[in-house]
Amino acid sequence: MSKKNKFGKGRFNLRYLTKEGFRNIRVHKLMTVASITVMLSCLLLIGGAYLIYTNIQSVIERVGEQNVIMVFVEDEATLEQEAALSDMIKANPNVKECVFISREESFSNILYNMGESAQVLDDIGSDFLPNAYKVTINDMEEFGNTVNEIKNYDNVLSIRENGELARRIADIQNAVGLISIVIVIILLIVSLFIIANTVRITMFSRSLEISIMKAVGATNWFIRWPFLVEGVIIGVLSAIISFGLIFGLYAAAEKVLASMFDILGNTMVPFEECMWVLLIAFVATGVVTGAAGSFISLGRYLKEHGKVVEND
Repeated sequence: MSKKNKFGKGRFNLRYLTKEGFRNIRVHKLMTVASITVMLSCLLLIGGAYLIYTNIQSVIERVGEQNVIMVFVEDEATLEQEAALSDMIKANPNVKECVFISREESFSNILYNMGESAQVLDDIGSDFLPNAYKVTINDMEEFGNTVNEIKNYDNVLSIRENGELARRIADIQNAVGLISIVIVIILLIVSLFIIANTVRITMFSRSLEISIMKAVGATNWFIRWPFLVEGVIIGVLSAIISFGLIFGLYAAAEKVLASMFDILGNTMVPFEECMWVLLIAFVATGVVTGAAGSFISLGRYLKEHGKVVEND
């Protein structure tokens, strides 16, 4: 049986080629370590950018929750009318929460905040205060529209809100989201470029091996498949190592930054809430980048050093 048959289309042995990919990982340890190191760095940067974005968004949402709308109810409103107003507010698609604040509760809060000076109000009851609803919204960009809608509801005496703060929060959210997306895209492109060039160096170091396979009639995919397997393995290994490192780094950051987040009235987002997103993203990015880098590099190498047989 000829060598060409061994490497040709009729004898394309997927199991054999996959084993070759694993063997190449062991044989070319130095280049494997170099590729894993490069991809590891990129994945750590991507994971760090995502975790920073998640925590910034958490702080912004916390601030947004404090920027509530106070809806004061007309004194003449009956209990049924107050209940109807509450239902209308809760039915608003941009309302996250609606809490009833009685005039007695508001008066108690005033006395508490005044401290010792509260004695000047000893002879004054809570009747001068209106009942109110404390409203928290979902989308800060729709803050103004939501306020205008609630103003038109029946039995609304007045509304207290801070539209300027709401607009600033919305602008910050949009800016953070856009910057994070741009950073991740740039890192992915850089990662793909570096991996592709690292694998390309591997091609040159194994030019004799590739030349021999071409000489005996190996098809395109016979040559490509082991390199693709290598790229996938490198991607998976990089993803697993990156996940372990990002977990340790995040745990250390939680201890160091805990006091700063306490000042902001917030806590860092628990790693458990992000772990599956990170793990899936790391594995997917590692596999796709590793395989794509190998495919692109091998394609360029073969183009520069002569085509293999075309029956792929």
